[in-house]
Amino acid sequence: MTNNTEPGSGRLGCDEGVDRDALVAYLDHLLDASTGADWCPNGLQVEGRARIQRLITGVSACQALFDQAHEARADAVLVHHGLFWNGAPVALIGVLGRRVRTLINAEINLFAYHLPLDRHRIYGNNAVAARAFGLIDIEPFAEAKGLPVGVCGRLEDPIPSAELVARSERIYAQRPLHFPGGPEQVRTIGIVSGAGADAVYPALEAGLDALVTGEPREWLMSLAREAGIHVLAAGHHATERLGARALGEHLGEAFGLEVRFIDIPNPA
Repeated sequence: MTNNTEPGSGRLGCDEGVDRDALVAYLDHLLDASTGADWCPNGLQVEGRARIQRLITGVSACQALFDQAHEARADAVLVHHGLFWNGAPVALIGVLGRRVRTLINAEINLFAYHLPLDRHRIYGNNAVAARAFGLIDIEPFAEAKGLPVGVCGRLEDPIPSAELVARSERIYAQRPLHFPGGPEQVRTIGIVSGAGADAVYPALEAGLDALVTGEPREWLMSLAREAGIHVLAAGHHATERLGARALGEHLGEAFGLEVRFIDIPNPA
C-alpha cells in the first residue's frame, strides 16, 4: 500500500482489500471530518471485521439497507445519514437495537459522514451536483454549523427556467417542486442539498437567480415570488444520493474494492 492518500493518486489497496483502520483514517483525512461541528458523530459508527473488500454505499442507515448489505456479503456500509444523532435515543433497543444487532452479527462496519460529505469540494453532494448542472466559477456557499456547506456558481450561458427544472429532474432522478419567482433566463445558482431551505437568504444576499435544495418549506413559495428567485426543492434523499455514490466510486478505484450503491427509495 502506498502512502499517497490524495484523490486520484492511484490504487491504494490490494487484492485482499484494505485494513479497516487505514480506510477510516483515509476517509477522515479526505473529508476533513474533524473540522467543524455537526449534529452527529462522523467516521466509524459500528465496528465490524478488520479487513474490507466489499463496500455498500447508501444515503441513510436503515434496516432495509443493512439487510441488503448482509445479503451482498458486504464488509462495510458507508452512508451520509448514520445511526446516531444529537438528542435522539441512544439505548440499543427497538429499531436502533435491531439495526445495530444486524451489523454486529454480520461483522459489518458502518461509516457515516454527514456535513463533511455535503461540503467536500470533489465528492460532496453539492459539488457533484454543481458539475452536473454545468456550473463554472464554483465557490463555497451557505453555512451550516459555522462552515460553508453548499456551493454556488454560474452557467457559461443562461438557460430558461424550464430547462433548469428539467436539468434538476435528470440529475436527481425525480421531478423537483419549483417555486418560480426569478428571471426567465437563469445564470447563477446556489445548491444546498437536504434540509437547505434557509439557504434562500444567503442566495438572495448574493443576488443568485436560483436555489436548488432538498426539502421545501411552506413559506418558500411566497418568498420566492416576492423576492425574485427560483427555488427548486428536489427532495432531501434525492439530492444526497450523489455524494455517497461518488465517494464509493472513488474508494473502489483507490483501494480496489468491490463497491455497490444501494438506493432505498424515499420520495421525501
